[in-house]
Amino acid sequence: MTAPRAAAMLSLYSPESSQPVSSYHVKSFGCQMNVYDSERMGDLLEGAGHVPADRAEAADIVVLNTCHIREKAAEKLYSDIGRLRQLRPDGSRPVIVAAGCVAQAEGAEIGRRAPAVDVIVGPLAYHRLPELLREAAAIPEDARRASWGRAIDTDMPASPKFASLPPRRHQGASAFLTVQEGCDKFCSFCVVPYTRGGEVSRPFADLVAEAEALVAAGAVEITLIGQNVNAYGLELGGGATLPALIAELAQLEGLKRIRYTTSHPRDMTRELIEAHAAIPKLMPYLHLPVQSGSSRILKAMNRAHTRDSYLATLAELRAVRPDIALSGDFIVGFPGETEEDFADTLRIVEEVGYAQAYSFKYSQRPGTPAATMPDQVPEDVKAERLARLQAAITAGAHAFNRASVGRHTDILLERPGRKPGQLIGKTPWLQSAVVAIPGAKIGDLIAVEITEGQPNSVEAIPLQTERTAA
Repeated sequence: MTAPRAAAMLSLYSPESSQPVSSYHVKSFGCQMNVYDSERMGDLLEGAGHVPADRAEAADIVVLNTCHIREKAAEKLYSDIGRLRQLRPDGSRPVIVAAGCVAQAEGAEIGRRAPAVDVIVGPLAYHRLPELLREAAAIPEDARRASWGRAIDTDMPASPKFASLPPRRHQGASAFLTVQEGCDKFCSFCVVPYTRGGEVSRPFADLVAEAEALVAAGAVEITLIGQNVNAYGLELGGGATLPALIAELAQLEGLKRIRYTTSHPRDMTRELIEAHAAIPKLMPYLHLPVQSGSSRILKAMNRAHTRDSYLATLAELRAVRPDIALSGDFIVGFPGETEEDFADTLRIVEEVGYAQAYSFKYSQRPGTPAATMPDQVPEDVKAERLARLQAAITAGAHAFNRASVGRHTDILLERPGRKPGQLIGKTPWLQSAVVAIPGAKIGDLIAVEITEGQPNSVEAIPLQTERTAA
């Protein structure tokens, strides 16, 4: 270890004290689970005495919390590492932590390719981050140069990490609550079962207690999250199910809104569908990925549902909650996808009328069955299909937003808008709503009328001057 680097590392954890004096920055890639994990790593670091920094360039510790779902995930990680490893004017550089699913899947390769990385930690072990930083500070330079000399934990412990996490330190009006982690579905394109492990649900009572604490700290909206959130409780028994949890949380007086994401079509039970009609606090929005409109491709993806069964589930939802907004995920260019298969995808987008959707080119993920399938689709074909699909999705979202004009509803104010005096909130249908309300603040619930629908947002005007503070 070079002298400036050694001094920087050792200053974080002096022999006299286990309390570091330094700043940190967490950069998050990918899904909402990663956003939640990044927030919790911040809680851990602050609990160990670190303070947050707004920019990676100004931080003593930089955590790169990675996602392994899409292509070029590792390349993005190495690009950031390359930038961060450059010495600053004072001869220092930050302590670099590679975290998340890329770290889990490619920890050995990161160690070989990126000696500048000090800590490698997977998504199920990040509760050990302060301890790993202390381990990294004690590793001698000759070990680091041998490529194995860094603090690493990519285990999948039987004991869940949540029991080791500290209380939340930062709380807004809207909060994520992880209820379930991992996946047992083994879609042929997906690495999640290999990077996050099998489906594990948190204890029902623990979730209620955490939700109560979130509400007491000011949350008026909670989004329940998991890799397959509607599989919550399947392995617990005793009546612990997602709809039962939603019903329990709906009893919390200060909680105004409940959401959940991401769901798998196979686990959309009748009980959960009926919860959308029976529980007013459950927002009329569902993200239910289909991935393809072709049943032939869905079978090759090992999705365990067909085009027809997916559409039947949506019909059941709309029967009990006619105003529900639907969102989905799509992959184009899966191995063997023909133009006819892709046409089925375009047709399902038109038939469903998604309020919003996310679409991606298929990318080969090492270790997944699809990576070695024959008939890989050329990149130019995938790009052309993606452009057509995204145009259809944008048109559908614009139509949904235009159809909202005239609606009276509440929005939860979340952040400032681009123009002076503007604020942006979320409607029950998860639309971004732009409104100007003098004296309003982030966290207020505001009654509005939607006056204009744009492709990616709606505009609104207040219906009254009184506000409900979060």
